[in-house]
Amino acid sequence: MEVQKMSNGHHDLSPDKSPESGFDALENITESETFLHDKSNGTTHFTDFEGKTSFGMSIFNLSNAIMGSGILGLAYAMANTGIILFVILLLSIALLSAYSIHLLLKSAEVVGIRAYEQLGNRAFGTPGKILAGCVITLHNIGAMSTYLFIVKIELPHVIQGLMELPDDYDAWFVNGKYLIIIVSVGIILPLAFMKRLGYLGYTSGFSLSCMVFFLISVIYKKFVTECIEPSNNGTFLIKSIYNSSADTCEAKFITVNPETAFTIPIMAFAFVCHPEVLPIYTELKNPSTKRMQNISNISILAMFVMYLLTAIFGYLTFYANVQSELLEMYSKTDTLMLCVRLAVLMAVTLTVPVVLFPIRRAVLQLVFPEKPFSWVRHISIAVCLLIAVNLLVIFVPNIRDIFGFIGATSAPSLIFILPGIFYICIVPKEQEPLKSRPKIQAMVFVILGFIFMIMSITFIIVEWVTGKKSMAGH
Repeated sequence: MEVQKMSNGHHDLSPDKSPESGFDALENITESETFLHDKSNGTTHFTDFEGKTSFGMSIFNLSNAIMGSGILGLAYAMANTGIILFVILLLSIALLSAYSIHLLLKSAEVVGIRAYEQLGNRAFGTPGKILAGCVITLHNIGAMSTYLFIVKIELPHVIQGLMELPDDYDAWFVNGKYLIIIVSVGIILPLAFMKRLGYLGYTSGFSLSCMVFFLISVIYKKFVTECIEPSNNGTFLIKSIYNSSADTCEAKFITVNPETAFTIPIMAFAFVCHPEVLPIYTELKNPSTKRMQNISNISILAMFVMYLLTAIFGYLTFYANVQSELLEMYSKTDTLMLCVRLAVLMAVTLTVPVVLFPIRRAVLQLVFPEKPFSWVRHISIAVCLLIAVNLLVIFVPNIRDIFGFIGATSAPSLIFILPGIFYICIVPKEQEPLKSRPKIQAMVFVILGFIFMIMSITFIIVEWVTGKKSMAGH
């Protein structure tokens, strides 16, 4: 949306960039002259755009932005931290995520900016915009990879279950590497070619419904599944989870092991929704920072409850045996879990084009900032991105590695580091001096983010190196 200030002081919308222009409609809004803030009631009125989304629907949209593939790795995280430590860490990250949204909203309130990248531009100019765009691109590529990784793992199981094929059946149509290429070309790519993907917003409700169905099924399966205990010869023995004394079939309250290095990044990855906060705020009916903060708090609380229940019941079903992708633990012949797999597959497949769109926008803004829309660039970027993500998913052996890397790099940047830095740089010193309590808290928040990032990357590298040495020893 391009806003031109007219001689009478009002704003005019270019006809080719109206609010209906699609995903990029708010890309060029950077100045506070496009909004009016009413201090008497705390509301914000955008002079060029009128939000029409209700409070409840905004909660719905932000909850869907938070909810993602990270939910499938939380039972694995609990298995490697223990119940108590997991709850403390998950609650801490949820609270810190809510606080970072508060920093983003306060920064946006000062200048009327509605895009994460534009906050970077306002704080540091072009380098800040490039940094924010690169971080968002990295994170969304990671998110796309986890979605396609789920397709790679689960779609063969679904086909085997529907066709009643044995586990060792070897054919191209049960090979996940071929299947993700087919899904990418046949379903994702045509949707990614579209100029506007606004209608895919209707899949938000479907995606959340699928995840609620997944959660209910996980809870139910805890009470009907017996514990699987590994034996000395490498096979698995089934023992009742109610009378087993095996160490692998007991709940641990606090656990620390080499795999623990991946748990905090997985939890951080599960709460990243910050690039979507400002667009949702813009589209909110009667917008105000307090109203949007309430939406964020409710959404984060709802997802915290879903995450916690999924982790607890998934962990108490498989205990120490749980894998980094929870659905992989369930039988391929189970009718209920077959339906769950289908629901989750449809949800993540339809989400990939939506996640691809902001990456393409970031690439266009960074590489072709002044160029008009071109179908050649539009399609070429989508094809290149899908090729790169497919190669990544084909050659990365474990979804845990993607969760760990993205959770250790882009997640702390989007949750901790960038919101705090933007707040310190954007909020005027006249309003809040550098030594004021809010800015000191923001500084501590940034430092905490850097510590979190450095420790996570260090632990993951150490675990990866020691794991490689261990494999070489065998």
